[in-house]
Amino acid sequence: MKKTCFLVLCLLALFGFKAYSQPTLIEPDSTLLIEKGIASYYGRFFHNRKTANGEIFDMEGMTAAHKNLPFGTMVRVTNLKNGKEIIVKINDRLPQNSRRTIDLAKGAAKKLGMIQMGLAPVNISVLKPEAVSTLMDYYREEVPESIRLRMYFDPITIERDTTQLFLWPEPEFTSAF
Repeated sequence: MKKTCFLVLCLLALFGFKAYSQPTLIEPDSTLLIEKGIASYYGRFFHNRKTANGEIFDMEGMTAAHKNLPFGTMVRVTNLKNGKEIIVKINDRLPQNSRRTIDLAKGAAKKLGMIQMGLAPVNISVLKPEAVSTLMDYYREEVPESIRLRMYFDPITIERDTTQLFLWPEPEFTSAF
């Protein structure tokens, strides 16, 4: 028994305790988050065919199909199950009636760790605040319902009346006479 415990402790010391800990999920910057949904991937059937923007699809590439985002938009996709992140370029279209939010090339899906499951819950965010502004200009007044675009450049200040914060109530004295 002592030898087994000693062996287990030696292995833990050698390989570290990180292998047994839960993965840390990365919190995205909520000002850059534009969409949440389900990601899928596609590969062999479309390999070496033209995408919607005219590029040749490489199933091992870092590209994706989206319903509405402009071609060439670079987005960060975060797998909410394991916290892995990738950056992909939008170069293809999903059908408007698709239940998926984004369709990744197989190479991107591998890096995101979603090949086994085939689907993954994801956050889609732009890389810089300027990209939000660009998307707002692109969509003008017709932003798709699934995409959330907003600008938070200026901090919000709240005016508060501090004169009432530390006033104690007047003690009430009653006369015993």
